[in-house]
Formats: sequence, structure tokens, C-alpha cells
Amino acid sequence: MSNAVVIGGGVAGIQTAMDIANHNIHVHLIEREPSIGGHMAMLDKTFPTNDCSMCILSPKMAEISRHPNITIMTLSEVEKIEGEKGNFKVTVTKYPRYIDEKECTGCGECVEICPVEVYNKFDAGVGVRKAIYKPHAQVVPNLVVKDNLHCIDCGMCFDVCGKNAVLTTEQDKVKTIVLDAAAVVIATGYTLFDAQKKSRFGYLRYADVITSLEFERMINAGGPTKGEIRRLSNGETPKSVVFVQCVGSRDMTIKRNICSCVCCMYALKNSMLIKEHYPDTKVTILYTDIRAYGKGYEEYYERAKQMGVEIVRAFPGEVEDSGTHLILPLENTETGEFINLEADLVVLSVGIEPEPDTVRLAESVGIPTDDTGFLNPSDFKLNPAGTVKPGIYIAGTALAPKDIPDSVMSAGAAAMKVVMDVEGSQ
Repeated sequence: MSNAVVIGGGVAGIQTAMDIANHNIHVHLIEREPSIGGHMAMLDKTFPTNDCSMCILSPKMAEISRHPNITIMTLSEVEKIEGEKGNFKVTVTKYPRYIDEKECTGCGECVEICPVEVYNKFDAGVGVRKAIYKPHAQVVPNLVVKDNLHCIDCGMCFDVCGKNAVLTTEQDKVKTIVLDAAAVVIATGYTLFDAQKKSRFGYLRYADVITSLEFERMINAGGPTKGEIRRLSNGETPKSVVFVQCVGSRDMTIKRNICSCVCCMYALKNSMLIKEHYPDTKVTILYTDIRAYGKGYEEYYERAKQMGVEIVRAFPGEVEDSGTHLILPLENTETGEFINLEADLVVLSVGIEPEPDTVRLAESVGIPTDDTGFLNPSDFKLNPAGTVKPGIYIAGTALAPKDIPDSVMSAGAAAMKVVMDVEGSQ
């Protein structure tokens, strides 16, 4: 049986791996986090249907965990890709989990007893986790991971584990694995724009200025606040929420001249979720242009307005703190009116950026990137999944900003390229 390697365990990587494996080709799915799922696992709902994000994703995660033609490698990173189409050597660094993966049942008793609480990356810093933890309840594989950087060696996790599955640093070390692959798919996703680069909005200076991902974790029922929206300054429910669009997108001052494709829609989605939870809360979206380009997206925009979301064409010059609330000086560019808009909570709709590790990997292989850092396909119109390196393909937002449906379609295209390569060589 021929092998393929898919780099990245988000929704695009999952779909790519599943489509390839269903053609009787073995797939190694490489993911650097403790669980597959990517950014989609962090979301509460998806637009334009407001379906539960994990209700869509978790069955796919469970299916590939049981698929006989898929090997999932978490806490793993691809260091280099060598060779040519049909005969690649993929060098993977697998970092220690400090857990016996054959013995751990994911029961969580060690998590409950751990006394250490630290920043939780999966909750975008809004919540905390233990030094031994599962990022969220529906992780795949269903295993805990021990964070030795923050572990205080109290020994309580060793004592409580009836399976003796917790390992020491001497028992679990970094491993280097070389995989043979007929084809490789890069589906490494994206990172979010660092809102601190737009210092005038006061992110990390004012507690009640948060990013869109932090808001996603807050409004998620499985998140740190159990779905309740709170002001981080005092824990109260905000009476007014303002979304600021195009933070890190369409901004030539920071060389980010592209649209991130999803920001308008996720702001509309989150504004409607606020109205459903708190009908009396005033919600305002400050936009440059509403880009509702997909099927059902324009109707979604109209639905938000019908629910009472105020949509104002304006871009605030800054965010000020009055002591009791935040103030956004702005000009409504449709009416010419100057306003000092007050808000209890400001949500910055941050844009999508290329993943830096993807750029480094692409450079080492010889795959070019565009001016913004996303990977360049061999032909945007005729071969958007292909690259200048035969046998290496691109899926999802490694290519360009995309929403979930477009990422899944991109994954299917890359998977079929791999299938054609393998079947053509047999």
C-alpha cells in the first residue's frame, strides 16, 4: 500500500486525510498540537446556519481516529521534506507527551488533582488549564498531556493514575521519525493577526478590548465562562458590545492589503449570538465594507439587521477608556456624522495570517509564497491545489484565507491530486 503524508490536523487536513484514506491509501496525519481539530474546534457556531461547530467536526475527528488507513501523529512537526514525487522522505520530530499512550484512558483523574493552573492556549488565554490536561473535552486522541515546563513535580498525578500511565522525562523523549510518502499535502492552516500591532485599539492595555477568538471561547458553552459573555475588567455582563472590523486586514500601513474573507461573517454570527443570549444588549458592527459573498451570506446579513444589530460604516481612530466604559471616536462615512460611541466590550475582528512555520517549510522545499506569505500554487485558476514541486499539494488556508466550506472543498481537490498520483504510479 502506498503512503501519503498530510501536514496539519485542522478541518482541511482532516478532510484531506479522510478522502485519501477512503481510496485505500495509508495516510500519516501530522499535527503539532495535542489534539487534531485546529481552529474549528475552538468555535461555538458556524455561519451561515449557526450549526454547532463541534457537532460537525467531532464526528469527522472520531471517524479518522478509527480509520484503518490513517495514523494520527500529534505533538509532531515536520522538519524537512526530501525526495521527489512518488518517493518523498518526510522527517518528523515527535515531542514527548509524558503519557503512556497505550495505557492512558483519558479519564481525567490526574487533571482534577493537579494543583497548577496556567494560561490555556486553546481558550485563547481567557481560561486556564492544569499542568497535566486535555485541551478540551472532545480531544482526539483521547489522551492527556503533561506540560513539563509548568509541572512542579508534586507527584500527585503519578499517585492517582491507576494505569501508571504518567511518565517521567527519562521515560519519554523527543523522537525523530522518517516517513516514506508518495505525496504530501500541506494543510497547516493559519495564525491570527497580533492585535497588539494596532496599539491604538488598546488590546492588552484595556481589559475589555478582546479579540474575536477570545470572544469565540467566551461565548462557547464549553469555554471558560460556559457561554456567558463577561467584561474581563469586572465580570459583569456588558450592556453594549462593539465589533471593529478589518483589524489586520486591508491595511497598507502594516502591509496587510488582503481581505481575510471570514471576519465580516463571524462578526455577524457573534452579534446574532449576543442578541439571542442577551436581547437587551446593544450590538454595533463598525465595518469598512460588508463582504457577504457566499451562498446564503447576504440573507444572513439581513437577518442580523432584523435582530437589531446596528451596522455602521466607520473605522474608529482609537479606543479610549473613560474609567467606566470604552469610547470609540468615529465618523459614520455614510452620514458624515461624528460620534463618540460608548461600549462596555470591544471585540477586534482580527484577520488571518500565514502560519510562520509553514512559510519556513515551504522555503526549505522550494515552494514560493505570495507577497503576504501564503503559499503560491502552480496555477491559481487551473491547479490551485498544486505547487511547483510535483507531488506536494496545498489545502485550506495554507493557500489563502478561506471559510470552512471553501477549506473543505480545497481539501477534496488536494486529496484527489494525491489519489491520481498514487493510482497513476501503480
